[in-house]
Amino acid sequence: MSWKDKLRQVEPYVAGEQPKINNMIKLNTNENPYGPCKQIKDILKEIDIEKLKLYPNSDGEELRHALAKYHGLKDEQVFLGNGSDEVLALTFLTFFNGSDPVLFPNISYSFYPVYCDLYQMNYKEIILDQDFKMYVEDFKQPNSGIIFPNPNAPTGLLVSLDFIEEVLKSNPDSIVVVDEAYIDFGGQSCVTLIHQYENLVVIQTFSKSRSFAGARLGVALGNKEAISHLYDVKNSFNSYPIDYITQQIGLVSVLNSQDMKEKCQKVIQTREYTKTKLKELGFVVPDSYANFVFVKHPKIDGEELFLALRKEGIIVRHWNKPLIDQYLRVTIGTDQQMERFFEFLVNYLNQKELL
Repeated sequence: MSWKDKLRQVEPYVAGEQPKINNMIKLNTNENPYGPCKQIKDILKEIDIEKLKLYPNSDGEELRHALAKYHGLKDEQVFLGNGSDEVLALTFLTFFNGSDPVLFPNISYSFYPVYCDLYQMNYKEIILDQDFKMYVEDFKQPNSGIIFPNPNAPTGLLVSLDFIEEVLKSNPDSIVVVDEAYIDFGGQSCVTLIHQYENLVVIQTFSKSRSFAGARLGVALGNKEAISHLYDVKNSFNSYPIDYITQQIGLVSVLNSQDMKEKCQKVIQTREYTKTKLKELGFVVPDSYANFVFVKHPKIDGEELFLALRKEGIIVRHWNKPLIDQYLRVTIGTDQQMERFFEFLVNYLNQKELL
């Protein structure tokens, strides 16, 4: 047997494209069109470069404390990782180790099945209905853990706190992970339920609402015991996932959270206008609560429209997968960017004689 026969074979997650196109409008990876708070620029000027020769604080204690205070939790209930993808990877390793399958929606964040395949975990996909809705009864079956995004990705749909509570009550012996990457753009966070349910873990990210996609910072929130085990696994993998600079600017972001909230409101306003405009143009638009919309036109092929937009320098996300191959996920950009997007669509639909 050669070394090639001993390689682990996995089908990797495919990240959103980062194209190098001049003057493009990039609406494909759900980045925030508005930058982080201006105070971060000041703190970067003051960074002590001598600190870079030293290892950073392994648990990001100052940042943990600020986040705990922000969420009304104790420091021991906050976990930090190198982006929410790393937090998710460690979450799977820590909590989903039973013989029954891990449960998650069939149309959801496509990293979930990748983690299960990588770690050789059994999983079962919960089938959404034709409107991409989840039903709480589907989560009342044997499992080794449950995970779903809220709002969901790529659909943008939201479930209520009552839905989440019923899942928690129905699965007292399983960790239920709610992936809240987009929660700041709509809906109510379930972090408040952590005090009532020890089997709840909430994951959030700085990449979206806090405009930190380039800095890599993710968070898990839960009861003290669950978080301590998450740290045990992290420290068996990488003791220093959050670098010194990211800890400093992350702290500034948390201390200036009002700036984040105001920018999220701008995105929300543009999203609502976008949903209305797209419906007027004949698109099918699920009710997104995220910083993107998931849309299709009943008379235009999804890939065809994706390529036409790309030719115009407008980059959106398309998956050539069953059930969603006719949909495009469009990140909400600035008002100016979205107007250019609409202008293209109007011209394109007129050419197709669909308006």
